[in-house]
Amino acid sequence: MSRVCQLTGKRANNGMAVSHSHIRTKKLQQVNLQERRLWWSEGNRWVNLRISTRALRTIQKKGLGTYAKILGIDLTRY
Repeated sequence: MSRVCQLTGKRANNGMAVSHSHIRTKKLQQVNLQERRLWWSEGNRWVNLRISTRALRTIQKKGLGTYAKILGIDLTRY
């Protein structure tokens, strides 16, 4: 399974690790993904999602149904 947030679509970021002598090597910065079972009140059921911690914070603020509607995600698929 790829490391992609199911709600926001966030993926890994390509970056550089810079040493003290300024030698730069490629580095992959992964998204902090969490496997969560969240209650979807509009659908009246639990939904299993693999989402980023940033998305979790937004869900706590706005609610799962509202946030999914803003992003255009159909939660009946999950």
